[in-house]
Amino acid sequence: MTRVCLLGDEDHDLRFELLSRNTSREALSTYDLDQPFANAVGLETVSLGAAVSLLNDLNWYVVRFADAAFVLDPSISETEWLSRSLAEAVRSDDVAPAETAEYCTIYGLERDGPSEPGTLVEPLYARRTDDGLPAYDLRDVEETVVVRVAEAEFDA
Repeated sequence: MTRVCLLGDEDHDLRFELLSRNTSREALSTYDLDQPFANAVGLETVSLGAAVSLLNDLNWYVVRFADAAFVLDPSISETEWLSRSLAEAVRSDDVAPAETAEYCTIYGLERDGPSEPGTLVEPLYARRTDDGLPAYDLRDVEETVVVRVAEAEFDA
């Protein structure tokens, strides 16, 4: 199963915004929604193509209420997410799955408690080398979340 995560912006309660509108509510009605991070909506789709298609269907809402959209496809990585644009590039065969690991954004994950979803904080842009990714050093956190990004997103 391929996971999708929509990360809400600071000004909106993303779950409320998505479920209070008919079009997005209908698009999400067949999925079991969860909260992988604070102010985020997560769900599972059957494939990378289905994930990209759903994000395209929700684009109007993503642009207005989300800071980011991530896709976790186990055929590419069990632990590292893909940015929306990188997932689209893989889906359209513009980028091979094996070529997705070089550019990354590493987020610190702060939790108020063990059962809390946690908040993604201060992204560290990093380039993977033969030695791997650098350690996250922007804050003192116990956990991190790695999102693979396209080269164009890395340079932006």
